[in-house]
Amino acid sequence: MSFPQNNDIALLAQQQPGNPTLQVDFSWKKLKTLVSQKDKSGESVPRYVIDYNSFTSPNLVFHPAEDKSVTIGTGTLHPVSIHADYEIHGHKGTLKALKRFATSYTHLSYNYAEGPGDTPAAMTWTSSSDFKTWDFVCLDENSIPVAKFSANVWAMVKVGQIEFMGPKANNPDAQEEIMIIGLTLFYQMVVRTGSILSLFGAIFSKPGPLDKEAAEGSRGSVERKEWAEYQDFPKDCKS
Repeated sequence: MSFPQNNDIALLAQQQPGNPTLQVDFSWKKLKTLVSQKDKSGESVPRYVIDYNSFTSPNLVFHPAEDKSVTIGTGTLHPVSIHADYEIHGHKGTLKALKRFATSYTHLSYNYAEGPGDTPAAMTWTSSSDFKTWDFVCLDENSIPVAKFSANVWAMVKVGQIEFMGPKANNPDAQEEIMIIGLTLFYQMVVRTGSILSLFGAIFSKPGPLDKEAAEGSRGSVERKEWAEYQDFPKDCKS
């Protein structure tokens, strides 16, 4: 698959009136991030709270704003490896680098899968930046932008905003997936840019696409599991 160039992606991912957005703000007092969304009256309504763990895994823990005892997802960063790990509603996955020395990542998604959903879609993340903002754009399997996280490079409180696009823009499950993985990617890149260890991690890494058939819940994965269970049955039960 050939991906559009950064300039083309920037044009495709330009903010459109009416696209749903999430505002991401950091509280130094509480050392938490609040993710909110404006209602029809223009008031910001809290939707998610993110806790940070600098020295223990997972490093990012996502909660619904109305019940902080519930965890909907996590993000795990690595000081050496350039890949990151995440979990969304109990489903674990890897945010894997496609290139060693560029912001190009992939993750597998059932929310954006076409067809019956037994094989996930391979999503791609790319980025562009200027003096003020660092944009992370998520593309579907047709290289069409479905979301953009615009991070404020110099901001201490207003981290940025996430904009959703396309037919799944208002899908709550898709929004949560993009939010969790997008913020995990952002902080993984912050770690990479500030750590010499990540340079060595990039040199010895094995970038490349993820195996969709081996993904948890995919048709290939289920068939292999069923075959293994069949092999474990007593012979007289197979007849």
